[in-house]
Amino acid sequence: MNDFIISSLKKLKEKKIPNPEIDLRILLNYSKYSKHEIILSNFDLDQINVNLFHKALNRRLANEPISKIINKKFFWKDDFYVNEFVLDPRPETEFIVEESIKLIQDNQSNLKILDIGTGSGALAISLAREFVNADILAIDISDEAILVANKNIINKKLYNQIKLKKISIDLIDEKFDLIVSNPPYLTKKELENTSYEIKNYEPLIALDGGEDGLDFYREFANKINTIMKVNAYLILEIGAKQFIDCKEIFSVSQLNFHKKTQDLQKKDRIMVYSKL
Repeated sequence: MNDFIISSLKKLKEKKIPNPEIDLRILLNYSKYSKHEIILSNFDLDQINVNLFHKALNRRLANEPISKIINKKFFWKDDFYVNEFVLDPRPETEFIVEESIKLIQDNQSNLKILDIGTGSGALAISLAREFVNADILAIDISDEAILVANKNIINKKLYNQIKLKKISIDLIDEKFDLIVSNPPYLTKKELENTSYEIKNYEPLIALDGGEDGLDFYREFANKINTIMKVNAYLILEIGAKQFIDCKEIFSVSQLNFHKKTQDLQKKDRIMVYSKL
């Protein structure tokens, strides 16, 4: 392995960056001139823009997440553009897509779907991929998030299927067959104790669920019933210890609790409600 690779790897390891070899490969490929994949074992310095690489490496050494450096994060079946104004789409949120597919087995059905707090648009776009005739409204209250989601929707050529609006759920007056959301659910204490990377490079608006992390679920419980069609479903992501509290909050919603789903760490992660 050549000296450039060894030196770069050493820097990453000294900063205790997790998975340094993987990160190094990503940064080299981000900085490359050609379309050919760069492999560490046969690396040639002429393959990359060295200045661009060093800028990217220094950002990673400062603990900036790889996704924010290369402006890209994979979710479900696509790569998405991300920046500091949107939460990186996470593997746990893919369970919302999985549950949607289980509940609505006809992927040709003419659904009306609402994605609350769309962020990068990853969830709305992934659902559009699965339900090809769905009419999807993706909403967010952040101007910057709307710009990111719009960029992704245009990039995936789904602008005829997904409508984007800067609006809160209080102002929604349509009814939907499926409503999905990954709302902010960190408590004040969790937010204070979260990792440096999350605290400094993810948008606070997408994380802060209020003192007990449950503000948005209370808002949903009061409103959501009025914007659901009969036989509609609501699929929500929740924090790992919020199932009992969320179930109690939604007991006033006139919705039927359908099921909960755990993530790969066996933590409660998804709640599904239906309206009869």
